Amino acid sequence: QVQLVESGGGLVQPGGSLRLSCVASGSIVSIYAMGWYRQAPGKQREYVAEITSGSSTNYAGSVKGRFTISRDNAKNTVYLQMNSLKPEDTAVYYCNGRDYSGTYYYPWGQGTQVTVSS
Repeated sequence: QVQLVESGGGLVQPGGSLRLSCVASGSIVSIYAMGWYRQAPGKQREYVAEITSGSSTNYAGSVKGRFTISRDNAKNTVYLQMNSLKPEDTAVYYCNGRDYSGTYYYPWGQGTQVTVSS
């Protein structure tokens, strides 16, 4: 069964850093793009960042310059390095892969909770 497992979340003070990991049950090398998404309480899931199979990256405006997405195809893993965290970054973070048309490859996992608070 194909699945994703996210980890690395936690409680951090404003200005702090966290590194999230997303491990896929199978190879991600041929997946068009792998991305991170987040959902805050009472809000819809939103796009955070994406990295293509050619390692091109794209970010939501709210995280650009603070977050960095990367992938290790040999480990079937995608990372999200989050720096200069703000309280508004508090959310459950999910990863997923998509094809060129936008169809997601995986069922949504449980995500990992990130809480930014003093």
